[in-house]
Amino acid sequence: MYDALPRRARLRRWLSRETTGGALLLGAAALALIWANSPLAASYAALSEFTIGPEVLHLNLSLSTWAADGLLALFFFVVGVELKHEFVAGSLRRPREAAVPVLAAVGGMLLPAILFTVVILVSGDTDALRGWAIPTATDIAFALAVLAIFGRGLPPGLRTFLVTLAVVDDLLAILIIAIFYTATIHIVALVVALATAAVFAVVVRQRWARWWVLLPLGLVVWGFLHASGVHATMAGVLLGFAVPARPVHGESVARTDTYDDLVRPFSSGIALPVFAFFAAGVSVVGTSDPLAVVAQPVVLAIVVGLVFGKAAGVLGTTALVTRVTPLRLPGGVGMRDLLPIGLLCGIGFTVSLLITGLSFADGVHTDGARLGVLLGTLLSAAGAAVLLSRSARRARAEAGAPAAHTIDGEGPALGYDRDE
Repeated sequence: MYDALPRRARLRRWLSRETTGGALLLGAAALALIWANSPLAASYAALSEFTIGPEVLHLNLSLSTWAADGLLALFFFVVGVELKHEFVAGSLRRPREAAVPVLAAVGGMLLPAILFTVVILVSGDTDALRGWAIPTATDIAFALAVLAIFGRGLPPGLRTFLVTLAVVDDLLAILIIAIFYTATIHIVALVVALATAAVFAVVVRQRWARWWVLLPLGLVVWGFLHASGVHATMAGVLLGFAVPARPVHGESVARTDTYDDLVRPFSSGIALPVFAFFAAGVSVVGTSDPLAVVAQPVVLAIVVGLVFGKAAGVLGTTALVTRVTPLRLPGGVGMRDLLPIGLLCGIGFTVSLLITGLSFADGVHTDGARLGVLLGTLLSAAGAAVLLSRSARRARAEAGAPAAHTIDGEGPALGYDRDE
């Protein structure tokens, strides 16, 4: 069946796979690190700082800024679509079942922020406090890729728990960016952006709505939101949340599914790898004192927050909630199973790197924070991979054969059953 698909459809399906997206992210980040620390480091910096765009619209931006503000809006559109589906037709529509991962997401964001703040205050580098939100984020695409690769054979309840937790994590990260990292708001531009988003919400529900009608509206929303002072990636969230999550006009498939299938290959295959390429290029050997970058308190604070804060926050909150309330974990999932999930939540990467760029204007803290995100993500991913592999082997041994309903890495892109 797969071989019978047209070449373009096979490519889109391949790009939409979680394992593919994770591999492209990792490859782009590795390429950036190698390039930024090679004899050709100056060319990497020149490429990142190369400006392009219409100056009359105040969009003469560097390529790295276009990647963070422009391309990343595609990723946040997919996040918005995921949020809309989960609230309307997914796991978040049943509050009692969603309560444990939702509360775990909150705990998994609070503890990293607290640990980051404590480390920075103890070190005395109070200028770095602005980065408190960096270790609070989870990269859902990267985390699901690691789970798909190393968690084959584990119960599907683990994936559902992680998806629900990560979606709520994304929502909270979006609120943090909108509230704490918006300095000045230009009301007129914001009103125009919101009004156009309202028009988009009406048009996207119409029978005649097509992508070539919606794309210009989306670009207008993005442009005016960028001009308003609110981070432009929030346009993706607004537009994604406007897409109807239940079938309309007698259609058999919800438009959240349709537009997710349309945009996800561009998000995972282009937007995220390009953003990772420009965001992960930390130059260590090119500095006068490489150890000074590594020894920055912000590096330790982020690593502690991502590796220990995330896991402890998720597990501690889950243990507390299930012990003192009637709420319980999904069937087949125990506290022992959640340790690798807690480590997966420490894979900050995309959103953490975005918040890094918003937190620090100076190159010293920026390089240290990026290095901390990369180290924390790598350690969390490696730890989760080891634990997932052991759990998967144990599950397969106990079952005697691969189960019919297990994590296999080939599930729907949004992490839910489309026939639900």
